[in-house]
This record gives sequence, C-alpha cells and structure tokens, in this order.
Amino acid sequence: MKTWLTDTFSIKFPIILAPMFLISNTKMLINACEVGVMGCIPSLNFKTSKAFEEALIHLQENCRGAYGINLIVNASNIFYKEHLLLLEKYPPSFVITSLGNPKETINKLSSQGVRIICDVTELKYAKKVEALGADAVIAVNSGAGGHRGNIPSSVLIPLLKEHINIPIIAAGGIGTGSGILSMLCLGAQGCSIGSAFIASKEAIIHQDYKDAVLHYGANDIVLSSKISGTPCTVINTPYQQKIGKELNFLEKLLIKNKYLKKYLKMLTYYKGMKLIEKAAFSATYKTIWCAGPSIEFSNKIETIELIVKKFMNEYELAKLELNDK
Repeated sequence: MKTWLTDTFSIKFPIILAPMFLISNTKMLINACEVGVMGCIPSLNFKTSKAFEEALIHLQENCRGAYGINLIVNASNIFYKEHLLLLEKYPPSFVITSLGNPKETINKLSSQGVRIICDVTELKYAKKVEALGADAVIAVNSGAGGHRGNIPSSVLIPLLKEHINIPIIAAGGIGTGSGILSMLCLGAQGCSIGSAFIASKEAIIHQDYKDAVLHYGANDIVLSSKISGTPCTVINTPYQQKIGKELNFLEKLLIKNKYLKKYLKMLTYYKGMKLIEKAAFSATYKTIWCAGPSIEFSNKIETIELIVKKFMNEYELAKLELNDK
C-alpha cells in the first residue's frame, strides 16, 4: 500500500494511531512504530511541562519510526506556549493541530522538518490551513470520537479533494479494514484511528473503561457539551444520563459574552479534563468516557499489533471481494 502517508513517514500501513486524551501513552507510540504504523499523543496527556519534556526525550531515544504530538492551539490550552517551545527543542516527526489557528505552530516547526497536519471539519478550515502552509489535513467527519465534525466522510473527503491540493487523512467511524479501504477509495491518503485502540492492552486506563468499549455500541454514543463546552462524543452510561449533555443556564449565558467566552471555555475545558481523567482511572461507572461509534467493532482486548494485523487482513479481504465484483 503506497500513499502519501506511507511514503512520507516510511510506514507499512497508512494508519495513524490517533491521539486520545488520557489514553495515548508513549508505549503505544513505540509499539505502533514496531508494527508498521505511527502514533500520536496529546501534549495535554502530561500533567507538567517537565513530564512532557521527559516524554519527548524518551520518544526520541526509543521510538524507531515516525511519531507525533497533538497540540491544541486555542486559548483553552493554557500550556500551549510552553509545549510549543518544547516541540521546537525536541521536534517529533509530525504535529497534529486541533481547535484553533495553527499559524504559529506551522511557522515555528516546519523549518525543522516537522510535518504539520491540521484537524479540519469543513472546507473553509481546510482552505485556511492550506494557505498557512499545512502539509496535510485530517478530515474529522461526523463519525469521529471526541470533538467530531458534522459532515459524513462520503461527502467530506470528496469535497476536500476537489478544492484543496494537500493530502487528506480520514478520521471517524473507522473500525474495520473495509472501512480503511472505503476511505482510500474516497480519496484519503490514510486513516487516523482512535476508538479501536481504547481497549488495547497497551492503553493504561481502568478496566471499567475498556469494558465499556467492549459492551456498548454505536447506538450508545451521544454528544455532550459538559466536557469542554464544545460537543464531544461520549458513551451514554447511566452516569452520563444523570448529569445530562448540555451546559447549564449560567454556562450558556456566559459563553455568549465575547469578553468572558475565552475564559469560560478555558475553565470548562479544565473541568472537563478533570472529569475525563477521573473517568479514565476511576473504578466506578460514575464517569465520563470518550469514544466514537466504531467501538461497535471492538469485542475483545488485544495488543496494538493484533489490532493492526486484523485491520490489514480485513483490508485485503475487502479488496479481493471488491475486485471479484
């Protein structure tokens, strides 16, 4: 399989193990490289800048392939400046920017050979980041976990392909090898896959979270604004049903105030981070767990290696079936 993603980063299969808040860890990135794909981890998975710096050093010394960092580039990330400085000092193979203007990140890291890939949910954002010098975009569709888009992949990828000239990587709703094939047929150069790896053995999260991924399905995914103020996909557990999905009256009122909006989003995001952190490591179902509808295809806990092999076997089978038709 030769695509822009495989050629640019010298990987066997066009898969990015997507950055997942409080789930991704350095071991997952190292193991991803060992099986011929590449991984990405959010900078906010580290509680301090010192811990983030230590992780970057560890990855430089131990990761024998391409790896990346996900950087939130809007005001909700109070560590943005510190993290950008560390990325300049210890440049990864690529950076995925989310939720903001990537101009400063592109300007500071591109000259060091770091590929900048930007999350986009619609055409206008894709055009903007292309004009700023992004190397590629991740087309976040309506089937994505976390902060998803509103447009299905069947529309979003062809739309972007028609109007931009940089590579497109698909994200959202990909839980099978046939799903990977469908994204490549639409024009994507690879896939960013997250939810399929939540229940991997390498994910250091509580067993209850992994069990939820295995026992719930696509119909159990709902959008909640409680985490960051922006709708985010979560598993509709009894606790999630109890706390509701919408901001309360005061939060809604304040978020409309242009002077307070930035600070409220920052506070809501911080509170949401704490909720997810408790969800990831707590031994109770009274938690909030992020996931996408592709958990429908997760039915047992496996290693990253076995998950990738399963994807590729399914891909080859789907390709043979397509050729037979």
